[in-house]
Amino acid sequence: MPYEMIALLMFSSMMLMLMTGQRVFGAIGFVGAASALLLWGTGGVEIPFAAAMKLMKWYPLLTLPMFIFMGYVLSESKIADDLYKMFHVWMGPVRGGLAIGTIGLMVLISAMNGLSVAGMAIGSTIALPELLKRRYDKIMVTGVIQAGSSLGILVPPSVVLVLYAMIARQPVGQLWLAGVLPGLMMAGMFILYIYIRCRVQPELGPALSEEERNVSTAEKLRLLRAGILPLVIFAVMMVPFVKGWTSLVESSAIGAMAAFVAAVLKGRMTKDVFETSVRETLAISCMFMWIILAALGFGAVFDGLGAVKAIEDLFTEQLGLSPWMILILMQLSFIVMGTFLDDTAMLVIVAPLYVPLVDALGFDLIWYGVLYTITTQIAYMTPPFGYNLFLMRAMAPPEIGLRDIYVSIIPFALVMVVALMLVMVFPEIALWLPETVYAK
Repeated sequence: MPYEMIALLMFSSMMLMLMTGQRVFGAIGFVGAASALLLWGTGGVEIPFAAAMKLMKWYPLLTLPMFIFMGYVLSESKIADDLYKMFHVWMGPVRGGLAIGTIGLMVLISAMNGLSVAGMAIGSTIALPELLKRRYDKIMVTGVIQAGSSLGILVPPSVVLVLYAMIARQPVGQLWLAGVLPGLMMAGMFILYIYIRCRVQPELGPALSEEERNVSTAEKLRLLRAGILPLVIFAVMMVPFVKGWTSLVESSAIGAMAAFVAAVLKGRMTKDVFETSVRETLAISCMFMWIILAALGFGAVFDGLGAVKAIEDLFTEQLGLSPWMILILMQLSFIVMGTFLDDTAMLVIVAPLYVPLVDALGFDLIWYGVLYTITTQIAYMTPPFGYNLFLMRAMAPPEIGLRDIYVSIIPFALVMVVALMLVMVFPEIALWLPETVYAK
């Protein structure tokens, strides 16, 4: 059988396994291990074993449980609630101010946790009821929560970029720094859209009433101090790393310890908070490690087949496509897959094929990691089966229907497409910060 047919059979078998509802790591790992045994006999067992050893020796992976623990401590101890109270008081007098504050909340939650689900959970439980109570348009605020939560996989410390770094064999620190400016740019574009829309249609986001605005200066300053605490934790963690004083793993440990100490000092580190944070950290860390292990084994078989070279020849030699046309087709495939898969599954399914191909076409893999992440954010919110759409449906109050959720995301998805195009046309948006920091 030609190598191309073997690669196609592996890929289709994996997709079939996933459609049966199997766990992602089980489907990918099984196909990779079975293919290795069929191709190379008993010697094929060395491939998944070598992948496991590579995983265990990957020192930056220690950052994963640290950052997840930090995010859960800040979330479970309700320190994130203080953020929204701060935005509520300081941004309330502006039309659409609470929606703008919610985007700010989401950026800070992303900087704490690195997971989209965390932002969605906090936004839908803290911000959404408050926005609806203050007569904000339900369709607009539903879109705000979904769009804001998607920033969690781009703004550092992004857990998804850690996974991409492992599979693409790129430095995690450079990928995180590459995500900073695009993430802040996208948040700024969301804020600009909300502000303009609420200026044109004030009924969508009314300003707070005079009574609610009547807050003493002392109370405003108290809330500001409480809301700034997560920023202080983030600065304590990231400044030493950017300055070169600590390694990435050491910075992650500082962040986890700072969050823990903050919760203790505020009197919120109860037994339940600690137990929940540790349990969730263990569960998510183990899940990601199994997925990385399966992806590495599957990718090793793909590399051994030479399938990537064959597909590169198909696109460039036989079909005559330019590198940019191939790149755009890759991005479109992510959007299609995002209608029925989450970001982790998308990455581990196509990374063995796409990452070497991107490298062979002459593109920067750090830059491509940011493109992948933004495209994944768009895919998360693409009907009919976008991941965030169903998370929103599960968490939203009864008055917000599925149609409202679908309609709400259209303008924000268009804003994200514009952001993606800007990063594609101007790679410096993603590459300037890591190049500047690492040049020092």
